[in-house]
Amino acid sequence: MSDTVVSAVPRHLFIPDVAMVGAIVDDPDSWIDRTTDPDRWWQAVNDDRAIVTQLNDGAVDLADKTGADPAALPTCSCSAPSLVRRMLELLDVERGHKVLEIGTGTGWTAGLLTALGADVVTVEIDPALAAQARANLTAAGLSPTVVVADGADGYEPAAPYDRVHVTCGVATVPYAWVEQTRPGGVIVAPWTPGWTSGHLVRLTVTADGTASGPIGDRCAFMLMRDQRPAAVPLTGEPRETWTCLDPRELGAAGDGLAVAIAGLLPGVSGGGFTNADGTYRLGARQGDSHALVVAAPGRPGAEVTQSGPRNLWDEIATAYHRWVAWGRPDKSRFGLSVTPHGTHVWLDRPDRPVQEL
Repeated sequence: MSDTVVSAVPRHLFIPDVAMVGAIVDDPDSWIDRTTDPDRWWQAVNDDRAIVTQLNDGAVDLADKTGADPAALPTCSCSAPSLVRRMLELLDVERGHKVLEIGTGTGWTAGLLTALGADVVTVEIDPALAAQARANLTAAGLSPTVVVADGADGYEPAAPYDRVHVTCGVATVPYAWVEQTRPGGVIVAPWTPGWTSGHLVRLTVTADGTASGPIGDRCAFMLMRDQRPAAVPLTGEPRETWTCLDPRELGAAGDGLAVAIAGLLPGVSGGGFTNADGTYRLGARQGDSHALVVAAPGRPGAEVTQSGPRNLWDEIATAYHRWVAWGRPDKSRFGLSVTPHGTHVWLDRPDRPVQEL
């Protein structure tokens, strides 16, 4: 995507006067305000960073930043320009292409797609976001079709599409997007299975009604609203054991293992991190099951606490040993396929799907 296209759709037209650039809601440094500190606002808009433009599906008034709920969660943002460029490069839009965008958000990427010469239909589930995006696009002199609907269903009235551009994370790729894309068409989406990071995928639709492609760069996106995991309370007494498998080995294994776990244990979310006290903690969650594995510095093995109907750490350990038996493949050997039966991870070839444990 050329600088000419970017300059034709100025990002500042799509950023509200008050927005967030940090992760902590009650930290004043997380906020930018065009009225009180215009220099900092302009710097943030011109920087290569994501800018949060909505909290808690619009229930939080951004103008009241000092009184915002510290537990409020970002639910819309304008992605970092470098990531937007990368996704549009993967999409490979040509003038005249019909493009379906899932998740209008601020409208900036719909504007960029329009400036590239595409015929754009952009779908937004939130009526307030859609209305603001229309206003932003009008201010930029652009007029893609903005539809208020659930993006998980695509938008069948304007199908088939040459390209589908997805701006929200998806753990499973809705099959409607495949059905509404012509053979040879491309879907670019942030696959966000829940284990450690998300990953960009570029899926090509084939004449047999499936889509497949490699798993690419890391990325972080908010999940599509109807794929957010439900808040389920933990149940049962904790079960405490010890493991000789050091969770730091899993943390050091990289994205190849992360993708393998996502394929072998779909729906299990979590990951590991080093705590301030030097301990390494790996957590996992699925429904009302939970696991916490804690390794102390300089000491082999780790303490394990599991609760709920599943022994998630035991399952993760099994997935790790399965990945080791495969020869520790890195992420470049994995891909994703979408069929009428769901979303599947494969190893080396689409006809070698990873079998769920």
